Amino acid sequence: MKMSSSSLTDRDWAVMVTATASQLGDSYCSLAWGPKLARLSDAETAAQLIANEPAPALSEREQALAAWTRQLVDDPNATTSSDVTRLRAVGLDDKEIFEATTFVAFRLAFSTVNDALGAAPDRQLADAAPDPIRNAVGFGRPTAPEPSHA
Repeated sequence: MKMSSSSLTDRDWAVMVTATASQLGDSYCSLAWGPKLARLSDAETAAQLIANEPAPALSEREQALAAWTRQLVDDPNATTSSDVTRLRAVGLDDKEIFEATTFVAFRLAFSTVNDALGAAPDRQLADAAPDPIRNAVGFGRPTAPEPSHA
């Protein structure tokens, strides 16, 4: 999927990756993408999304994408036509819904590979994240104690 040809926004992508990572309990991707979402919104909003708390600064569309993402991570077989109707109601068209769903599936696969291979957040990654984001990531593998020298 070529993201540049999609009408999904950078914030949409960041919301979906952050929601995927946090729902899966992937500390590495949460610390990597939380700050990206914070740059597109703010650190508090990114931390709220990571903690699966209400994030009032997200648009209704972004909140629907986050909910859809979490549902796909938890149980894709439980989705219903009313879930898709909700996405349409907030302005997503069928192409965007397909792109979002496919993207979440790829992100889920990527996070699964990282987690299975024991990828832990680098100290630099954690140190670069704003405090609210670091504090919200209380799951997954702990941050490596020493900076990597890559």
